[in-house]
Amino acid sequence: MSVKKDILWRIYVVFGLIVLLGSSIIFQAFRIQVLEGDYWRSLADSLTTSYRSIEAERGNVYSEDGRFLATLLPYFEVRMDVNTAALTDEIFYSKVDSLALNMSNFFQDASYDSYKKYFLKARKSGKRYLLVKRKVSYPQLLEMKKWPLFRRGRYKGGFITIQHNKRENPFKMLAHRTIGYVREEVQPVGLEGRFDEHLAGVEGKRLMQRISGGVWIPINDENEIESQNGKDLVTTINVDLQDVTENALLKTLKKHNADHGSAILMEVKTGKIKAIANLGRIKKGEYWEKYNYAIGEGTEPGSTFKLASMLALFKDGYVSLNDSVDLEGGVKRYYDKDMPDSEEHGYGNVTVQRAFEISSNVGISKLIHKYYDENPEKFIQHLKDFGLDKKTGIEIDGEATPFINSPGHSSWSGIALPWMSVGYGVQLTPLQTLSLYNAIANDGIIMKPYLVSAIQEYGQNVIEFQPQQMSKPLASKAILSKMRTMLEGVVETGTARYIKSKDYKIAGKTGTAKIADKKNGYRKIYQASFVGYFPADEPQYSCIVVVSAPSNGIYYGSLVAGPVFKEIADKVFANSTQMHHSINENQIYYTDNIPYSKVGYQADISHIYNKMGISHNIDNDATWVSSAKKNHSMKMEERKVIDGLVPNVTGMGLRDAVYLLENQGMRVKAKGNGRVRRQSIAVGQKISKGQTITIELS
Repeated sequence: MSVKKDILWRIYVVFGLIVLLGSSIIFQAFRIQVLEGDYWRSLADSLTTSYRSIEAERGNVYSEDGRFLATLLPYFEVRMDVNTAALTDEIFYSKVDSLALNMSNFFQDASYDSYKKYFLKARKSGKRYLLVKRKVSYPQLLEMKKWPLFRRGRYKGGFITIQHNKRENPFKMLAHRTIGYVREEVQPVGLEGRFDEHLAGVEGKRLMQRISGGVWIPINDENEIESQNGKDLVTTINVDLQDVTENALLKTLKKHNADHGSAILMEVKTGKIKAIANLGRIKKGEYWEKYNYAIGEGTEPGSTFKLASMLALFKDGYVSLNDSVDLEGGVKRYYDKDMPDSEEHGYGNVTVQRAFEISSNVGISKLIHKYYDENPEKFIQHLKDFGLDKKTGIEIDGEATPFINSPGHSSWSGIALPWMSVGYGVQLTPLQTLSLYNAIANDGIIMKPYLVSAIQEYGQNVIEFQPQQMSKPLASKAILSKMRTMLEGVVETGTARYIKSKDYKIAGKTGTAKIADKKNGYRKIYQASFVGYFPADEPQYSCIVVVSAPSNGIYYGSLVAGPVFKEIADKVFANSTQMHHSINENQIYYTDNIPYSKVGYQADISHIYNKMGISHNIDNDATWVSSAKKNHSMKMEERKVIDGLVPNVTGMGLRDAVYLLENQGMRVKAKGNGRVRRQSIAVGQKISKGQTITIELS
């Protein structure tokens, strides 16, 4: 009996445990589904859905005339949910042939059969996010949206698109380093890096769902939170001038097999940088914009620094242009070291102006040593007053810090001052050197160089940047006039006489410096430079060219860097009519009672001369002519007009000028009365339809 009770007791215990366990399971199910249901359901949702970031469209970088320097080119990834609920067997199988045929014919990368098998296999295997095509352009995408199944859209046809953006520089190498870039895990560069917060925009959000295979697909066609596009930068860079500058520099680097070089073209009155080129050798005969030497590389400038030395001497009243200095045949010894001139010349006493024009190291160093050896700090303070110890503040990160040697520094010695006076023992970037020369051209006022004129949103300026004066005049007008006289003399009769122009005056200074490094000291490797401004009588632009390590036996600044400056200046002058004086052929004054006639239509002018009985010689095939007095008659010369190119309308009356220009497809704005003195677009430029030209009459 006791055994039977024991068995029953055990049965009751087991049954109780089962009831207790069942009750616990029921309670837990109730707790999870009811009491904690919201929590677990949200957790499940979080594992299968998620908000993913949608990149904003990065703002564009424009040239001053609105051309793209950097922009986003969109491309698309096309996918297909071949098992979406709305895509029934009847719809899918009746249209898949046409879709495969469109894919094959349009992209021509696979056969119709291959595409059809691809779609059928995906359908059978339950694919929900089938890759159809990568790197689809926007025009291609628009075409694909017309095809069977795809034209049904996201839900009815399973057509899924994901947009990606690629940053492009349409002008490739032009100003590439200055425009810059922003890349993951790489230090931001140039304007793209400096203005990233404005260009980047704000990311949006899109709700995505995870499907089998761990693939995330968008739930809705539209983003839940739209991204905010970045703002645009409008730079001061002129694409045409940039092209001229870059190509002129490239040509010289190749010719002289140089290591690298830079060139900057700046507007004198404003400090706007119109062009900035930086080219470094990547392999023999090939160069690329791989570093911003113009802003980031500080070197000993050599003879271009002599301008600062002379400015200090003139400010302190120690010398005048006609004072005499003994060049001692071209060599001067300071303590245990000889200071040579760059070329043997045998000169003795010459004027201060001539010493500067022929870039005599002996002449300039003797003057500085004579007047500042007992008080070098006075000379150094002048250099600081000229802003040569400070960065320019250009918008791009990475500007090198200038170095000006001084007593107390480890490199200072008895010979430091004379060597500093001719550009050694100091370090400046090309831009920092250019800023001083620009100030001489700009009535002594240092302008802050800048590259960005505005930040825009939807074509409207939200931030504008204006020219900034960084100093009061560096010297009196009388002293500045003397400095300009010396700089003009360098080109007229000095070391830069090879780049003298018959059309306009150039002022500037050559530089030829030995390159030094910490291991080998000063080697027989040179840096050639030229810096100046033009036209010298009414300065519009300043420019510097620096070429490092030319290696074909020619290394003087006048022969390596000077021609680059000249080519840039010539092309700028040719395309800037505001620099030109009135064309001589139109400045005709008549005597002997022969009246003046405007340039114009040949038949009209011939008719008038016939009526007035004035002897004239006309080429009857000419339509447009200019007139010139020859003895006691008039000679008519043809003014050629070539379709598609800007004609020369100077000297014409308003009616003829407007008629001729409008017949070439241009819009005309006229100012003043009389005959045309200037036209805003240079003769011979290619015409863009609807292009506006301004003509000035007087």
